[in-house]
Amino acid sequence: MSNCRKIIHVDMDCFYAAVEMRDFPEYRGKPLAVGGSRQTRGVISTSNYEARKYGVRSAMPTQQALKLCPHLILVAGRMQVYKDISKQIRAIFQKYTDIIEPLSLDEAYLDVTDCKLYQGSATLIAEAIRDEIFRVTQLTASAGVAPIKFLAKVASDINKPNGQCVIPPEQVDEFLKTLPLRKIPGVGKVTEEKLLGMGLKTCADVQAYDRQTLLKRFGKFGEVIINRSFGCDDRAIVSHRERKSVGVETTLLQDIFTLEQCQSVLVELIDELKSRVERNAPDREIQKQVVKLKFSDFVQTTVEHQTDSINEPELKQLLEEAFERGYGKGIRLVGVSVGLHSTAQCESNVEMKQLGFNFNH
Repeated sequence: MSNCRKIIHVDMDCFYAAVEMRDFPEYRGKPLAVGGSRQTRGVISTSNYEARKYGVRSAMPTQQALKLCPHLILVAGRMQVYKDISKQIRAIFQKYTDIIEPLSLDEAYLDVTDCKLYQGSATLIAEAIRDEIFRVTQLTASAGVAPIKFLAKVASDINKPNGQCVIPPEQVDEFLKTLPLRKIPGVGKVTEEKLLGMGLKTCADVQAYDRQTLLKRFGKFGEVIINRSFGCDDRAIVSHRERKSVGVETTLLQDIFTLEQCQSVLVELIDELKSRVERNAPDREIQKQVVKLKFSDFVQTTVEHQTDSINEPELKQLLEEAFERGYGKGIRLVGVSVGLHSTAQCESNVEMKQLGFNFNH
């Protein structure tokens, strides 16, 4: 493991909800969530800590959140305000390093290995960043400091809210021994249950387990689990992340039950998808198109097809295949997207075409 890097993961505390409580003091101390209204079938975007005591979480359907907390305050959210504050926070980061990898409006990795401020102490730099964020925005942030990315992210969650956790290089091995595998980014509920079924609960358990058995069971992600469990994460901080896809989806006010109804929704989404591709990726080549359906029981399915354009007849065929997987269940969400070639691949394709290669055969 490389132990010379100094990585900080900064994560704002319940960001959207915190902004609303800052701007509207009457919300403070009460369960609050930013998300879909009581009349629509949206999902919770962010909840404050009072709401989390009731089990309200991000990505939870609004109706489920209201069952858990009937007196939950719901606000629609003000995305432009959040974006403006995110720019303020980014400007603070840039005082300490140019190597910044935003994960969302409220979360980012920073590589401060070469920062000379505070005698090069990543711990003091993280404290200074959090202090300045609060001074400028009146919002709190938590931070994790570690020699590798995944541990910095794990650490930022340990002392939330408004806290900080540092894992020095010499303490990495000891920290990993008791780290639950569910803390590894990408290990969700299903994967955790599979691991527990194999008797694997902590990184120490994986360290002592047969490598080939894990690879056979989990494929490429098995490699990730093994590497993280041994403290291996050589991923660099990526300052520019290239868009991999463009998509649009809609959660319906009421379930629909026929293919014809789904097709009507799809046609509208295709028009919006074309506009979004034109706005957000006008110079990028399409490599596939994808249709997504979420059924009334919240199970979702996707069907994709390799293509170099948005093709409505083909999308309708994909929709039909996805619809059949529901076996008559209601549809609550319809989505459509395209996957994009990387910029490098696009340039290579242009060269190949100039040489006379035909990609349609």
